[in-house]
Amino acid sequence: MNSRPAAGGGRWVEVDPARVARWVAGFSERHGPPTVTTEAYGLLLAAPDGATAELHAPPAAPPAQDLPGFVAAATAPRRIGLLLARKGAVAVGIADGTELVVSKVDTRYVQGRTAAGGWSQQRFARRRDNQTKAALGDAAELAVRLLMPQVATLAALVCGGDRRAVDTVLADRRLAPLAALRAERLLDVPEPRHAVLTAAVGAARAVHVLVRDPDRDAPA
Repeated sequence: MNSRPAAGGGRWVEVDPARVARWVAGFSERHGPPTVTTEAYGLLLAAPDGATAELHAPPAAPPAQDLPGFVAAATAPRRIGLLLARKGAVAVGIADGTELVVSKVDTRYVQGRTAAGGWSQQRFARRRDNQTKAALGDAAELAVRLLMPQVATLAALVCGGDRRAVDTVLADRRLAPLAALRAERLLDVPEPRHAVLTAAVGAARAVHVLVRDPDRDAPA
């Protein structure tokens, strides 16, 4: 379970779908039995002491009216496409439930920045831009080859890495049906490798919970 500060206060917690009921039970023990309301993102829990928890459903999970329905929807197996991209590497995969059933990682050398100035700096910048374009072009080809034949079976596409790189890959017109499945969630991942792609399956399926606790979040 990962936790990070949230903009505007509170903290984001990533919870495995199978642990959501247990997490809510712990929230209730700490803050009192909450009221549960349905929201566009999922469910809102409001505790008697003022603490709240927004349960944001995983990509492609259907809406739910109560906690048991939310848990059932979050844990249900779905086929999800994965596209992780940075300027010199891409990882493409398909997760069927919790299992990564299709995977491919590709890397291409992209020159780093240089401290040189003047003409040399401009030359290196052009070379780096050309290398980046070639790498992202290869990424698009990989997505066409691995994801497009199965796009009709996918419930969502979850992306990660550098947003600009991902946007560039999905701008390829051949990937329009895939881009239409893109979830709002963007995974924060390092340079794509097979281990990173495998870990991304859990992150793509996780329930994101925004917790606000007036006592904990109050300034000292």
